[in-house]
Amino acid sequence: MSVQDSSPVGASRWAALQQAWRALPRAALGNLLSKLAIVGLGLAITVTVARQGPKVQGAFALFVAVESALLTLFSGLGLWLARQMSQQAAAAGGAPTRALPMLTGVLRAAVVLGLVASGVLLAVSWWAQALPYSMLWLLALAAPFLLLVPTATGLWLGQGRMWPINAAQVAAPASVLAGLAGAWWITQGGARTTSAVLLVLVAWVSGKSLVAVVTAVYALRDAGRRDEVLSAQNAQNAQNAQALAASPSWWSQWPFVATIGVTNVVSLLNYRASLFLVERHEGLSVVGTYSVAVTVAELLWLLSSSVTVSLYARIGHPDVKVAASMTVQAVRINVLATLAAAPVLLGLAWWALPWVMGPAYEASLWPLAALLPGVAAYAAATSLSAFYTNHLGKPQLSGAIAGMSLAISFSSGCLLVPRLGALGAGISSSLGYILAIAAAYGVFLKHARLPVKALWTPALTRLSADQGQ
Repeated sequence: MSVQDSSPVGASRWAALQQAWRALPRAALGNLLSKLAIVGLGLAITVTVARQGPKVQGAFALFVAVESALLTLFSGLGLWLARQMSQQAAAAGGAPTRALPMLTGVLRAAVVLGLVASGVLLAVSWWAQALPYSMLWLLALAAPFLLLVPTATGLWLGQGRMWPINAAQVAAPASVLAGLAGAWWITQGGARTTSAVLLVLVAWVSGKSLVAVVTAVYALRDAGRRDEVLSAQNAQNAQNAQALAASPSWWSQWPFVATIGVTNVVSLLNYRASLFLVERHEGLSVVGTYSVAVTVAELLWLLSSSVTVSLYARIGHPDVKVAASMTVQAVRINVLATLAAAPVLLGLAWWALPWVMGPAYEASLWPLAALLPGVAAYAAATSLSAFYTNHLGKPQLSGAIAGMSLAISFSSGCLLVPRLGALGAGISSSLGYILAIAAAYGVFLKHARLPVKALWTPALTRLSADQGQ
């Protein structure tokens, strides 16, 4: 497709941009502010760790990748709860169900699954020799707690309530940063490489575990208060009171939960497999510099994740017109924002990274430049994935798209990384992102029964006032 650079087209582009900005929900702005705080804290953690040397940063990046795999494998519990809450809120005339039994059930499952994962992690740590795998016993100790946050926040995600989610997300890196500051103060910077890695990882798992327990306790109290209010409102209606007492169990829909977990692991591998590929061919220090490039590039997803989280409940609306409209709206905002921000981010990084983190991190700049086109294009993935999972109830579609991206990036990385190192990893990842997002948008259009031009033609997805509520 080609677009003529004429004045009417330029005006229509500007009008589309203005409409996309006006369509940005207030909840997304609040979530964006929290994301800015998270990014600031995350960058502070990255700088603190990276200044200990690329090897420490590399070990930290791989450890966090393993932790993320654990969290995403069992993320289906929280998303199942979110789907129950969002579809319940959108159902017309239906009696609400109790949230506390559903939340209690998924939290118990999270703890049990965390204990199972702990055993696996301890076995790996026992046999491993190299960093950070020999330190996975720390993750094993924290695993039952770490799974509480993505599970408990499903309650608020399905209700479209952002502030509890924002608070939990901000508190975790804040606690980690406080732990790191305390560790460096106690040791006064005199640790060797191995002990520095240990201090970093202890601060990471302890800070996140503390926040996880507090989040779960608050979610249980919040769900209990909600159920008490609903019980009081429905006390005069025997039929509604009976419906309120019956809550679905995640176990009855375990294939859906398991599919989400597997899908999210595939998605995570799509983002992080390149780290392990670089480690295999280039070593831990190169992983350290390349992981900084990945971290900076993924800052582009700051706005896209905020928009998707704020619209998640409405993307799950049973009416396909409402769900599709919300999805296109989110995709439009995300694509425009990331395309505008990518060159700015690269310019800032080119100046700031070597100055803030040290000369060794100049090696991350060209891989960053290679990553940015693909990362910008893939900003639409979160919204499309929410449509597949929350509206269609088919998380396997997200898994197929992520699997396609992973297959492209990993196969091309096997060819490029041995020849070009971290730059080859950036090129291959970017290629996988671009090709996969094109396929993802095509799948969405088919299920939403929309033409391709719906992305840049707001009139095709505009809803009436009653539908938009």
